[in-house]
Amino acid sequence: MKNWLQFKPRGIKFSLAVLSAFILSLGTTLAQEEKQFNFSVALNSDQFFGFYPTFQGSYGFSDKAALTFYGIHWGGGTGANWGNWTEFGLGANFQAGDGLTINPQIGFLGGNLLSSGTAGPAIFGDGIVPNLTVNLLKEKVEGQFYFGYYAPLRDEAPTAGTTLSYVHYWLNLGFRASQFFSFGAHYEHLINSGGSNVDTSTDVYQWLGPYVQFSKPTGGPFARFSFGTDLVEGNDSFFKLTTGFSF
Repeated sequence: MKNWLQFKPRGIKFSLAVLSAFILSLGTTLAQEEKQFNFSVALNSDQFFGFYPTFQGSYGFSDKAALTFYGIHWGGGTGANWGNWTEFGLGANFQAGDGLTINPQIGFLGGNLLSSGTAGPAIFGDGIVPNLTVNLLKEKVEGQFYFGYYAPLRDEAPTAGTTLSYVHYWLNLGFRASQFFSFGAHYEHLINSGGSNVDTSTDVYQWLGPYVQFSKPTGGPFARFSFGTDLVEGNDSFFKLTTGFSF
């Protein structure tokens, strides 16, 4: 009994030490997991696509690479008329240099815009979207380049109807006056590039103008407003508002 009584406090101390080490290890692991995982949501509005919420996230495997995923609820606005158009995709993000990342992704669509020119049923597999995003973020400079090709995966077009494909790209470059405020220029181009019964490609819109952005210096909420002219003949101007939050 005496030996057991002498051993018990030591056992308790040992158990507490192991438990403390486990808790500290768990806390470190959770902190690392939280640091590796990033997620942001945004609400967007412009005169062509209407209102469309988006989200994007990433999980880092190293300091140089991360798995990425994204989604666009095109059906929140004009896309509701395109079979509740919805886009979801996966990809990878690579650190290419100081403040420079390259993110190739591939997205899949549900709806009927690409598969039938909105004439057929809303389906999963409406289209596929290989795309590329390049981001630049330095102390005084910010920028982004995006290129996506929207191609039909299925042909559900009725007689005399057509499938559709699009090229969509933009480029913006700006000056970071502070961590709170930045401004710059935005150029964006959408092209109806073809389809099963489309002979020639046509410009849908071609936007050019300035933007202003406000961001919380410590990260989190942000708001950007872009506006300007539409270079396509017969079109007048453009406006684009984005507000969101990064976790």
